[in-house]
Amino acid sequence: MKNMNINTLVRDNILKLQPYISFRDHNEFSSPVLLDANESPFGEFNRYPDSTQKKLKNKLAGLKKVSPSQIAVGNGSDELIDLIIKVFCEPKKDSILMMNPSFAMYGFYAAINENKVLKLDLDENFEIVKDDFLKIIQEQPIKIFFLCSPNNPTGNSIEDIEFYIQNFEGIVVVDEAYIEFSENKSSLELLDQYPNLIVLQTFSKAWGTAGARVGMAYASEEIICLINTVKAPYNVNSLSQQLILETIDNEERLKENVNSILKERLWLKEQFKEVDCISKVFPTDANFFLIELKNVDGVYDRMLENEILTSKRDPAIPGCIRINIGNRKENEMLITILKNIQL
Repeated sequence: MKNMNINTLVRDNILKLQPYISFRDHNEFSSPVLLDANESPFGEFNRYPDSTQKKLKNKLAGLKKVSPSQIAVGNGSDELIDLIIKVFCEPKKDSILMMNPSFAMYGFYAAINENKVLKLDLDENFEIVKDDFLKIIQEQPIKIFFLCSPNNPTGNSIEDIEFYIQNFEGIVVVDEAYIEFSENKSSLELLDQYPNLIVLQTFSKAWGTAGARVGMAYASEEIICLINTVKAPYNVNSLSQQLILETIDNEERLKENVNSILKERLWLKEQFKEVDCISKVFPTDANFFLIELKNVDGVYDRMLENEILTSKRDPAIPGCIRINIGNRKENEMLITILKNIQL
């Protein structure tokens, strides 16, 4: 794995592509007169943001114990998923592999890029069957495997992630959007071992800044350079960059957020035992539950009538809805409605 040549996986036109380079952001000046970018000289946010996100990457590097050159910052993880597919997948030719069920946007962006989407069905416990994985990658050429852990919408962490990285000859993207709620270690510690690994994380969940739309890709310097080549020049705005810099400085806030959600997760799990319309609560390492209901349509509609919004996963996952863990007031409202539903 150490000797893998990533360029053999990259689209030819991307290898030849010259990235947009902001002269201003790639040079140091003490007191510049900014007349280079056709901006207005007036206003509080009249200047374009740093296209290289230097301050943010330096702070993230310290937080995650990686080099700034191993970080790409995106307008949410969604943008990074799109960019990864654009870098490695030739339209109308290459395929991606994703777990089923899993986060729908992997398939969405692949379809936009006209790539085939192959789905690896999970077992009854929403785990990958290793033999099924080995079979599908041997039978068909696949460029990217998207592996979400903890998985959305099932909530469980995928066991033995290193096995899939070791046995896949393409790019493995481990999406860790919910990693802060799990006791499992991050795959970041595997980056130096596997040049084909990309780890996605986000500020939208545990950090509580979904409105800022900031996600990160961690990978080899070579892969990050390719992602930066195809990204939009100013893809993360100034306000979002500043907010995230301030958020990272308040790491206690993260701990408080996560501890509160974990506490509510435990409370909800106990409350669900007393709800008649629930037939099964699946184990979760995330900030949500996947729940099987005795009458999914009826329960979902009743909650909607009371303006409690949940994510209906039926029929893809028969009889199931996904419920986000809220604050205590929100969770009490949810439980009250569920307990009063008559089947």
